[in-house]
This record gives sequence, C-alpha cells and structure tokens, in this order.
Amino acid sequence: MRLTRRILAAHFLASLALAPLGRVARADEPIVVFAAASLKNALDDAATAWTRATGKTARISYAGSNALAKQIEAGAPADLFISADRAWMDYADRAGLLKAGSRIDLLRNALVLIAPGPKDGTADPQIALAPDPGSTLTRILGGGRLAMATIDAVPAGKYGRAALEKLGAWEAVKRQVAQAENVRAALLLVARGEAPLGIVYATDAAAEPSVHVLATFPADSHPPIVYPAAVTKESRNPDADTLLAYLRGPDARGFFERQGFTVVAQPGASQ
Repeated sequence: MRLTRRILAAHFLASLALAPLGRVARADEPIVVFAAASLKNALDDAATAWTRATGKTARISYAGSNALAKQIEAGAPADLFISADRAWMDYADRAGLLKAGSRIDLLRNALVLIAPGPKDGTADPQIALAPDPGSTLTRILGGGRLAMATIDAVPAGKYGRAALEKLGAWEAVKRQVAQAENVRAALLLVARGEAPLGIVYATDAAAEPSVHVLATFPADSHPPIVYPAAVTKESRNPDADTLLAYLRGPDARGFFERQGFTVVAQPGASQ
C-alpha cells in the first residue's frame, strides 16, 4: 500500500512539473519590449537612463507595429508593446493580448517628405506640397522610387498613403512607390541614395544625418499619429508597469522630445 501511494505521489508531482504554468519572470530577468521601429533612438536612450537609475534592464525588439502585434499573438514573450498607431494596438486588444487597464497614449509624431543629402537649411518646406503635389512629386522623382513603409500594414505607410490621397497625389506616384518592411528601412533607402524621395516620420528624419526634410505633411491630411503603449496580458515581469510609468514620466520626456516626439500629457496634467 505504501509503495503504491509513493508511486502515485511521484506521478502526481511529475505531472505538476510538466504542466504549463505560463511565463514566470525571475527577479533579474530583463523586460522584453516590442516597439515600433521609429522609436529606436529615443527609446534606446530612455532605456539606458532607466537602467542607470534602477539597475534593471530592458531588451528591446524593433519592427513594424503590424509584425510585432502578430508576433505577440503567436506567443512571442513580450512584456510591453508600443505601437506606432492605434489600429495595431486595437488589434492586440481585441485579441485579448493586453493587460487590462494598462493601455495609454504615449507619444505623437508628424509625417515628412525627405530627400538624400545633409541638413543644410536650404530646403523649401512647401516644395513638394503646393500647388500641385502630384506633378511636383513626379518631377522630382524622375524615374526613381518613392520610399515608404508597407502601405497596407505598417503605420507609417498607411499614414503616407492617406496623406497622398488627401492631397490628390496618390494616383500620380503610386506606381513608383518602393515599399519597405518598416519606416526605418524606408529611411535607409533614401539615406543611401537608392530612392530620391521618401515618406517617414519627422523623428526618423531627425535621427538620420544623410537626409533632409523637403516638406511636412499637413496634420489634417492623415489620421493623428499616436503611439499607444500597454503591458501584455501574458507578462509576469513586475517591472513592466514600472518601465511604462517611467517612459510616461518627466525623466524620459526629454529623450522623446529631443528626437522630435510630442509626449502625450497624462489625464489631468498640464502640458
């Protein structure tokens, strides 16, 4: 009898060991952040400062927001997700991937038209947007390509197409669009001189010395560019909420503003 009980107990303990218990974070485990590619410079700086202040670390993966949301849905072990638009955060929310009550609007951005070459201060900010954006863009492009992030999935590409459509320029240039997997890849095409024009975020243009801004698209030509952030439902790292609060707070604000982002004020706070 005792032997039988011991065997049953051993099988029970073994079944517990094999049962899926979900993600369990160690005290020293880095926070895994999935963030839109356009955040790289500012978020790297903010995360480095947070590490210096707390001794804790963050491991950040950058890609298009669409790819990141799909990876989280497929089970990728992310603790924090920062999207470049509300649509992909909405997608994650509908799929039940977010921790309830953790979602916030973190940042805003602007959309710009860029060309290769250093920032020498000689660009005309209206050169490509008036009076006939389609004809002007076609003339500048010649036979070259207009670099954009994927227009039907990546936020920067969707914003760019919306702006061109609103300005009446899309039909004139759509056959010359070179689609890249994310906004930083589109930026690189222009920086290398492989495309004479590109559409990226203002913050991307600020981060790359080999391009300059020809024009800023009117804010009303595309949906508001908002970066929401949230802790994932499967996160077991207690520092995920702490890092998100830090990114929203005054200590991180300067890193984002120096890169050209606008920090969204907390409810009830003054700008």
